[in-house]
Amino acid sequence: MTFRRGTPGLLGLVLLSSLLTLLLSACQYRPRADLVVCNGAEPQTLDPALVSGQLEGRLCSALYEGLTRRNARGKSVPAAAESWDISPDGKTYTFHLRPNLRWSNGQPLTSRDYRYSWLRALDPKTASPYAEILFGISQAEAFHQGTASRDSVGLATPDDLTLRVTLNNPTPYFPSLTSFTTYLPVHQATVEKYGDRWTHPKTWVGNGTYRLLDWKINDRVSLEKNPLHHDPHYAQLPRIDALAVTRASTAFNLYSSGQADLLLDKGLVPSLMLPYLRGRPDFHPGPLLATYFYRFNVTRPPFQDVRVRRAFALALDKESIVEKITRGHEPIAQALTPSGIADYRPPEGLPPDPTTAQGLLKLAGFPQGKGFPRVSLLYNKSELNEQVAVEIQAQWKRVLGVEVELRNQEWATYLKSLDELDFDIARSSWVGDYDDPNTFLDCFVTGRGNNRTGWSDPTYDSLLASALAEPNPARRLQLLAQAETILVTQAFPIIPLYHFVGCLMFDPSQWAGLYPNLLDEHPFAEIRKKDK
Repeated sequence: MTFRRGTPGLLGLVLLSSLLTLLLSACQYRPRADLVVCNGAEPQTLDPALVSGQLEGRLCSALYEGLTRRNARGKSVPAAAESWDISPDGKTYTFHLRPNLRWSNGQPLTSRDYRYSWLRALDPKTASPYAEILFGISQAEAFHQGTASRDSVGLATPDDLTLRVTLNNPTPYFPSLTSFTTYLPVHQATVEKYGDRWTHPKTWVGNGTYRLLDWKINDRVSLEKNPLHHDPHYAQLPRIDALAVTRASTAFNLYSSGQADLLLDKGLVPSLMLPYLRGRPDFHPGPLLATYFYRFNVTRPPFQDVRVRRAFALALDKESIVEKITRGHEPIAQALTPSGIADYRPPEGLPPDPTTAQGLLKLAGFPQGKGFPRVSLLYNKSELNEQVAVEIQAQWKRVLGVEVELRNQEWATYLKSLDELDFDIARSSWVGDYDDPNTFLDCFVTGRGNNRTGWSDPTYDSLLASALAEPNPARRLQLLAQAETILVTQAFPIIPLYHFVGCLMFDPSQWAGLYPNLLDEHPFAEIRKKDK
């Protein structure tokens, strides 16, 4: 049975707030795609080597195919590789590609394309923000740092259908890593011919279940089914439009009016609406391996001083944020890693302590906030991020007596500011790339592209390195917990705020192939219309 998306009362007010937006959209006629998705902000890039955001990753997962892929339940399954062998010591993986793989332009795709693409991501000239996810490969980090040659990296292609990967340590989850965005292949001739313009629709080449049909800036990315994919029946829908929408009220209005079919992100649902949505058949919450946090730029005063960072952390009442702002029953985050990873117990972190926070700020030379310099809190534009920032700004003023200015930017500019450490405090979030604490903790190793704090701690780095080389699973998790304890109870380059609860919105009488899952994976190719 179907149901009415719209209901009177608060929902009606939300719909009216963006009526003008909808009228303007209706005036711009275009053929409706088979599926219209509200995807979040305008994508920064569709070059998998340069992607660091989740919204771009969703699109790349449709446009390119790795050796493996994640299915609709978040599990890793064979993709371009039909099988692989593992050496007895667990350090060498030999992937066997499917025969007759082709790029979207009809040219053959071989193991050399994967080798080229991984080495391109590792090449420091590419400036991939996520190069470190390849560092488990032998000599990969040394090549990235310029101390080893390209040919020394543990990637071999004995023939067109074979890719042999040598790792530094046994890594049981390595096959699942090959589905991640940075591991996706790119077409060498196209990249080298067109440079930064190779991802434009007229020049783009990929190997995914979908190909790039159009990209209208600040409007939508349009995908069409790729007829040259090795499994032509896998993708269910001929065309998908991913809308660039940052305001939750606008996204929800598009969905409620039937102009969009799917909301993939809780940030695109107005938090005031959440109590009214629970129990509705089109509201699909679920646990998520993800954390919302703030990061400090520790290279700038006053946040070079750990006492100041600790004071800012202890001054926060996180309970009020989830009760008053997010309203999604999110668990408070005292650690960066969410609970739920098998056999891992994150550190308990520190509870709020306004008195200690005030004392630490006084010791740092700013009694009751007197003399504290002008600092700002950066966040990417969204209603939720703004509401959280306003609440935290008020808490820091009330407890510490400090003024923190609020500063917002569009998604691409915000990411650039993070990369260049052009901020004092910044909103951040992290969705786990695989079901292991390392996916969170490795971000803050010295020099990592996703560190984005300037923080460095040799003890922390050593613990992460020891955990990578530790064959005993229990001991390995203990080392990771010791490292996380440094991160969230001693050094404070970040303040974890809460762990996400996932949220999908779609009509279950109309759509299938969508399931809440820990890694928030929702491949477009598996979404299908239900038979009537």
